[in-house]
This record gives sequence, C-alpha cells and structure tokens, in this order.
Amino acid sequence: MGETTQATDNSPTLEVVPTIGVGLSGVALAGVFVPLRRGVSDPVITVAVVCALFALVAFVARRHGLLDRTVGGLGAAAASLCVVLLSGYALNQEIAGSVSLSLGVGSVSLSTVFGAFLAASIAIGVGIAESVGIDGYGVLRRARTTVGLTILGWVGLFSAALTMELFAVPVVLLRGEISDVEWMVVAQVGMAVGTGLVAIGYLVATDRDWSFIDLRVPTLRDVGWTVGGVALLFGALLVISVILSTTGTESAEHATVDQARENPELMLVLIPAAILVIGPFEELLYRNVVQKAMYDVFSRQGAIVAGSVVFSIVHLSAYATAGLGAVMASLGVVFGLSLVLGFIYERTDNLVVPALVHGIYNAVVFANLYFTYA
Repeated sequence: MGETTQATDNSPTLEVVPTIGVGLSGVALAGVFVPLRRGVSDPVITVAVVCALFALVAFVARRHGLLDRTVGGLGAAAASLCVVLLSGYALNQEIAGSVSLSLGVGSVSLSTVFGAFLAASIAIGVGIAESVGIDGYGVLRRARTTVGLTILGWVGLFSAALTMELFAVPVVLLRGEISDVEWMVVAQVGMAVGTGLVAIGYLVATDRDWSFIDLRVPTLRDVGWTVGGVALLFGALLVISVILSTTGTESAEHATVDQARENPELMLVLIPAAILVIGPFEELLYRNVVQKAMYDVFSRQGAIVAGSVVFSIVHLSAYATAGLGAVMASLGVVFGLSLVLGFIYERTDNLVVPALVHGIYNAVVFANLYFTYA
C-alpha cells in the first residue's frame, strides 16, 4: 500500500466504511428490485436482488461487528460484483427498470438498474477497503484521486481533439480542401501533441521531473514481456469474446469500425499510427501517468484496477454507437484488456513495453478492418 491504512477495532473511523457500504448496497438493492416488483420474471433480476440483499446484510453485519472484517468485507465485495455483472447483463437485455423524473419543464427517464450497477460498482471497492482495514479517510483519499485522474484522462482526450482542430486550420489554409486520409494524419499528430502536453502539464503541476516517465531501452526481459503481452492481450480478447457470445451479450462497435466501413484507406494511416502514436501516447497518459500516480494511494494491484476504470470511462465516447447495455459491454471489454496492459506495465516499469503491446494489438485490429472492408 502507498500509505499506512490499518485501523484497529477501537478506531472511531472504523464504522464509516461499512456504513458507506450499507448505503450503496441499499441503493443497489432498490435499483434491481424495481423491475422485479413490476413483474419481470427474468432469473437474472431475481439473482441480482438476492446478491444485493446479501451485500447489504454483510455490510450491516460488519457495521455491528457481527462478522470478521475480512469475511464481511470480501463477502460484501463478492456479492456486489455479482450485482454488477447481473445488472450489466440485464441492461444489455434491455431490462432497465426505467422511472420518469419530472423536472418542471419536462421529464427524464432514469434506469434504476443502471443506478444499481453504479452503486454496486463502488460497493466492490468499499468492501475490499473494509476487508484490508482502510478507514474512511483512506477511502475518501482514493476516491478523490480516482476522480481527479479520471478528469485528467478526459482532459487528455479533449486536449487531443482540440489540438487536432488547431493543427487542421493551417493545413486547410495552405491546401484548401483536405481528404479524409489527410485529415486522419492531422488527427494523429494532434492526438500525439495534445496527449503529450497533458502529460507534461501533469508533471509540472505535481512538481515531478522527467524521471517519473519510465522510458528506457528494452532489455531481453522486456522483449519477452512484449511478445508474451501481445499473446496475452489477444488471449484475453478471445476469452472475453467467447463469454459475450455464450451469454448472448451484444456489444457496441468502436467508431473506427464505421470509419473503416466508409473509407477503408483510413486504416492504412491508423496501422502505423497505432504503433507510433496511439499505443505510446495512450500508455504514456493512462499507464505511466494515471496508473503510476495511483501507486501513491493504492496498492499496485489496486492501481491497475482503478487505472483500468479510468481508461474504460474515457473510452465512453468512442463506443457511444449503440444502446446503454451494448456500450457497457464494450467498456467491459476495454476494462479487461486494460487490466492486461496495466499488469504488463506494473511488471516491467517500462513504458515501451505496454506501448508496443497496445500498438501492435491496435495495428492488427486496424489491418483486419482494412482487409474486411477494402
């Protein structure tokens, strides 16, 4: 752990964490109970209600000292994970538990099942925190760090888009109308510069020097991790794809698929850009900056998970091509692949390795799109 967080049974802050868990699991239970109360007989919802109830009971029991910290915390976390998986699947099957909220000038429809998904997701972390003795301040500090670095991730995304637009202006002025392929080249340059500037800005804002960037010539061990990492990443994709296919879970297409369908030649730009730009600069920001910054407050394993949450969230706009359930499934895939990249970075402490693994993976995907639609 990056800090000492053990609390004793007499700590006045000990009850804060399970109390938070009680609230979150209560929200999750209410969220999945709505469609059940409305007569939805799908067993997914029924089991989700049972899991949410189990999480609530575990947190309450831990709150009153009826369960050991480890048993209560991990039990609540496991039950909450069950709720996350089942509520996510329910959303994918269009079981939303929608309710209308009047705003005076109109009404908005909210999904209680999605609310259960979010509450249970946070409850997983709270349960794990309780199981290892992290107090309320520790939970708050980790939450604050995660939110702050998520904002940084979004800033990196929008900075890349803004820089791309700025780079496009002189190109258009000099050349007039530019083709889609030329625009894609400009976009990749803008992505590199924009993301790089955000990473540098983070170093300046946090008084860190260049030694924070884990950039070095790969050793023979790093080469082994690169080769094995590519295999591991595609293996993870295969396993996740089989699970989605077996369960009948639909996923959303990445916006790049639409681009490939309309103009396959764009992939000829993205294939080299994957290795030279996308892999290196995404890994720079989301692994070397976001994940490494999390080492200060999380364990290394926790930083991999939290960093992958951030990585998944910032990809939301790229997969916003379908319904909520399909988008969540795709973000789940991104999360799983990000765990692999985060693990590789944590094992090597060398940005070059996950950058190459990420870049090669994307290059293969883009090449496949090119040959599919050309």
